Amino acid sequence: MPIIYLSPSTQEWNSYVTGSGSEEYNMNLLADALVPYLLSNGIRYKRNRPEMTAGSSIREANRGYYDLYLALHSNGAPEGRYGEERGIIAFYYPGSSQGQRAAELIAQELRKIYPLPGKVTTRSTTSLGEVAQSKAPAVLVEIGYHDNYADALWIEGHMDDIAQQLARALTEFFGLPFIYPMDPAKGTVTLSWGTLNLRSYPAPTGTVIANMPNGSAVTIYGEWQGWYVVHYGDQAGYAAAAYIDR
Repeated sequence: MPIIYLSPSTQEWNSYVTGSGSEEYNMNLLADALVPYLLSNGIRYKRNRPEMTAGSSIREANRGYYDLYLALHSNGAPEGRYGEERGIIAFYYPGSSQGQRAAELIAQELRKIYPLPGKVTTRSTTSLGEVAQSKAPAVLVEIGYHDNYADALWIEGHMDDIAQQLARALTEFFGLPFIYPMDPAKGTVTLSWGTLNLRSYPAPTGTVIANMPNGSAVTIYGEWQGWYVVHYGDQAGYAAAAYIDR
């Protein structure tokens, strides 16, 4: 199953014009809202921490293997134009076909909910470290302007909507069905013989990730057409729901 590095902003000095807190605070709220969607769709993740910097986030990500580096930020207008800009920009590194594809999918999904869809764009850049220095394909998405009152209010009031659209873009990027989150449930593999396959896709043709013997304990995070999204140890994938008791 895919794994992403999730990097909400660590810029605690960028204040929201509404007084709701900083860019770091609000982007961590957005990351919190995104996590249940990642779990329900079998997308594993590692997340940075508020005490980190963009640089240490990049270094941590580059020490591992990730299918995508996703940085969550809100924007600020240049001096002299404070409060005058609006919009969303998904940045990617020029020449990174996967980064560009992920950025375009994210923009496509966010256009469906942002009040000014024409101002949701993608852009290549070599100047943003989280895009330029990432070993994995990377997208840094600037979600609205925190110095614009309308944008800041929109971000604060649409955390779940934004998280859902980000998750829809990620499932499309990874070729997975989108599954709404459910309350996590404990499950037990129940078989008369053999083992239950944990697969990379909810179909008998999905690659087998692990074999789960009878009595195995799993956590169920989602359900789709007769399949559960489950975590088994440190693995995540799909298993036939008929063979898991809740």
